[in-house]
Amino acid sequence: MLKNEILERLFRQHYSEMSHLARTLLGADEDAEDTVQDVFMRLMEKDITPEMDGIRSYLMTAVHHSCMNIIRRTSLRQQVKNLYPVDEAVDLQPADSMTERLDIIQTCAVELDEPHHSIFHLRFDDDLTLKEIAQRLGMNQNTVYKYLQQSIQQIRSKLYR
Repeated sequence: MLKNEILERLFRQHYSEMSHLARTLLGADEDAEDTVQDVFMRLMEKDITPEMDGIRSYLMTAVHHSCMNIIRRTSLRQQVKNLYPVDEAVDLQPADSMTERLDIIQTCAVELDEPHHSIFHLRFDDDLTLKEIAQRLGMNQNTVYKYLQQSIQQIRSKLYR
């Protein structure tokens, strides 16, 4: 029973900080909560009681590694699909309407600030992967993903005004 009390205290003490890290890395509240809960479930299942001196560090590292594993498992296509869900009705739109939407997207993409513009161009015009873009621009792959996510959100907000 002592183990459960310790885990409960750790959960209450570190949950918000761990959730914030997971939300930052994954971008989704539900995935972040699941990741944090999984870390605590693994602690409970494996009967692990980390040293109290480095407990914060241990928990944050565990969340970070869990998030990185999720990101690695998620394909780029799925990541972009989650950022910009396409309605099935899009295919049913007249060609003029679709052309108009593409013009708006293209105009919005040109108006993006740097490095958003470069990353968007490299991804969708040059068809580079996030890893290739990160290497070309000397950035972290997660940073490139965040910039791409922000670019798509900016374009989406202008498209659906």
